[in-house]
Amino acid sequence: MKSILTGRNALKTVVDNIAEVAGYLWQNGWAERNGGNITVNITELIDEEMRHLPAIADRKPIGVTLAALREGYFFCKGTGKRMRDLARQPMQNGAVIRITDDCAHYEIIADNTIMPTSELPSHLMVHNRLIEQGSPYRATLHTHPTELIAMTHHRPFLEKDVLTQLLWSMIPETKAFCPLGLGIVPYTLAGSVQLANATLSQLEEYDVVMWEKHGVFAKGLDIMDAFDQVDVLSKSAKIYINACAMGFRPEGMSVEQMSEMTRAFNLPK
Repeated sequence: MKSILTGRNALKTVVDNIAEVAGYLWQNGWAERNGGNITVNITELIDEEMRHLPAIADRKPIGVTLAALREGYFFCKGTGKRMRDLARQPMQNGAVIRITDDCAHYEIIADNTIMPTSELPSHLMVHNRLIEQGSPYRATLHTHPTELIAMTHHRPFLEKDVLTQLLWSMIPETKAFCPLGLGIVPYTLAGSVQLANATLSQLEEYDVVMWEKHGVFAKGLDIMDAFDQVDVLSKSAKIYINACAMGFRPEGMSVEQMSEMTRAFNLPK
């Protein structure tokens, strides 16, 4: 059976980008075993033939009703699948799903019966909110950046915007390319509704949210945009930790220098 990507260059490009980012996550050491998840809204790329494709597995409950997702289509990393395998064979380690008319179930339409990530409800709740807001963002990413997670083990960093200001001050690119900063969600059970709701709340103000002692959740225009924001934050964390390992606390850019950047580049904060 031919792949759903055959003859659909725009869709193939999106999936190729997902595979590329999955490789970066593995290479960076952010995706141990099956850690991390990717979900991308591909509804705009769906043609009439795809809309009439039959489900290849029984429909499954999402666990919540998400009215804005009616007849939406998503590429999702498979549950239990490794990022390093998603990078090599995306359609054997992920699936295309369709949200059913009742907005409470999904069905797999391609290429294989790969069950989506166990955190699918959380990801779809975010996509539902993005659509309600008329947002152009189409991608959500969850990953485990080592240095950022390490910093959440220090309680003073968990106060609102303390970590944002510190990471912004390490290198100009972080403030430039993650201009909303980093939200914080106190430790909450992975995959829980409580974690999803807390993340949604933080995403009202930030594009990237830190889950204490767990990882990050990012939204972006596309999957590369989501990855780039986490990447610059991680670079700042590495600079801070490396300086501390050399025996000194890095000075960082001053408040005045960061304010100058905000004005010069018309940044939101």
